[in-house]
Amino acid sequence: MTVSAVTTPQRKAGRADARPARRPGRLGTRLELALLLTPALVLFVGFVLLPIAVAVYYSFYKWTGFSPRTPYGLENYKRVLEDEVFRTALWHNLIIAVLSVVIQLPLSIGLALLLNRKIRGRTVLRLVVFAPYVLSEAITAVVWLLMLQPGGFVDQLLKSAGLGGLVQEWLADGDLVLYTLFVVITWKYIGFGVILLLAGLQSIPAELREAASTDGASAWETTRHIVLPLLGPTIRIWIFLSVIGSLQLFDLVWIMTLGGPASASATMATYLLDHGFTRYEFGFGSAVAVVLFVVCFIFALLYQRFALRRDIQGALTRGVR
Repeated sequence: MTVSAVTTPQRKAGRADARPARRPGRLGTRLELALLLTPALVLFVGFVLLPIAVAVYYSFYKWTGFSPRTPYGLENYKRVLEDEVFRTALWHNLIIAVLSVVIQLPLSIGLALLLNRKIRGRTVLRLVVFAPYVLSEAITAVVWLLMLQPGGFVDQLLKSAGLGGLVQEWLADGDLVLYTLFVVITWKYIGFGVILLLAGLQSIPAELREAASTDGASAWETTRHIVLPLLGPTIRIWIFLSVIGSLQLFDLVWIMTLGGPASASATMATYLLDHGFTRYEFGFGSAVAVVLFVVCFIFALLYQRFALRRDIQGALTRGVR
């Protein structure tokens, strides 16, 4: 009885004495977090939030950059939404996004599965596939512009192969130019998807494939029922990045076609630059920028809510454990 009576108060006193000792640690952690996060927060506010706020502010004015700003209310937004050229440009972005998911995704998965196997020259093949992604958009656009011009490399290649009847005005035909640009976009960016999917494939335990093979599953059944489901989070991330990139597509289109001919290859970004800077309609261009931001933001929210939420929750759960 005496021992327990003495020991219990001592334990309580020890716990009471131990609590204040944690406060300096928490304070130090908070200071450390503030020190580490402040530069990134300043950069985020200065280069992301502040430009968005400025664009929203100028979108309510009619301003050429030289004349005094005139309050314009929502007229800039009304003009954007009623402009047939802008709706066509938005439609072009959506076409590129859909084609990216329908065509680029299967190609990327197929190449990733091929390059994940132990084949001769695998390192060289990976380098060849990824090399176009390393090139800048400007260099890619100029090279393909020279190759696709009348009498250029593509036309000569088709003629030498006896396919001269397939020669077209690749960048001058309004019905063909958008799909020609999509081929260039696929050549440029498919390497990124392949590398991303390769990373996902290498994270799949080899024991699962061996177990499936032991149970008599074919290579296709193993890929369909084991590899692709486990590759799902990587595929969903790729789709998100691909669609966002398609909505913001600018460099290749602007350098190769300027959005032409007759706005046949215009995107929201080229439309923004044409009106905001070429025509000195800064207020209207700011409204276009805000609309583009809203479109991307809404897609990001919806995609995170319905597609990425499960992956993010799983990552957070694993992190807590």
